[in-house]
This record gives sequence, C-alpha cells and structure tokens, in this order.
Amino acid sequence: MNPHELPSADIFTNRLPIQVRFSDVDVVGHVNNIVFFAYYDTGKAAFMAELLGRKISWDEVDTVVANVDCAFIAPIFWGENIEVLTTCVGIHEKSFRLLQMLRNADTLEVKSVCETVMVSFDPNTQKSAPLSEEWRSKLSSLLKN
Repeated sequence: MNPHELPSADIFTNRLPIQVRFSDVDVVGHVNNIVFFAYYDTGKAAFMAELLGRKISWDEVDTVVANVDCAFIAPIFWGENIEVLTTCVGIHEKSFRLLQMLRNADTLEVKSVCETVMVSFDPNTQKSAPLSEEWRSKLSSLLKN
C-alpha cells in the first residue's frame, strides 16, 4: 500500500461513520494503531451486509482474511468525526481484494488506507474454496471499468 498514491474517494461503494471511543485513545492522545484494524473490520462487516443484503451470520463462515496491507498516514484524535470507506478492487478464483480508507468526515483528511485479501473458505475442509456465485456476482457489479 503506497501512502503517496491515495485512491479517489469516488471509487468507494460503502461509507460508514465510526465512533471514536475514549478507550481507543492512547496516552499521547492518538487512536492506537491497532484500533485502526477494528475500524476496518467494522467497515468490512457493513460492506458485506449491504452487499449481500442480509445480516452477517456468525454460524456460517465463508470468507476469511488472508492478508492485510495498511498504511498509517495521519493520527486520529479523540473527538474527530471518522468514517471508513470500503470497496472491492479485484476478484479472483478463490479470493477478492477490498480497499478501505479511514478519513475525517469533516475535513476529508485521509488518516489511513488499507487493502485486504479475503479468501473464500470451506469450514468443513478448513481450506480455501472457489468463490460462490453469489459473492462473484455481487462483487462483480461493484467493479468499475
């Protein structure tokens, strides 16, 4: 993830406000860097629920995180209005790539960008599996040519 080549906010298909909690802030007044990943996970969950048109079922695992590449660009401070933007940027046989951005919703200052590879997963075999037609169809509709 190159922090010097930021994507345009126009490419993102999902926006979610994030509440910065007091417990997210470290002793120097910044949101702790590990908390950025919790914000990204919350954004992924909202993106997937909207994409699939249903709540996430915790009893059915069909995708898992295979890789995360995150660039920290600017600190997030207590009291900032933060949003996470999410979209799909690539689909493969057994995986898809999500691009995300954390930014200040008021100033539009980019705080972080993140790319995550999600792998289709079969919990019975504990191995990757081809993407279902549902995932492939719905993700394909988001890709911009």
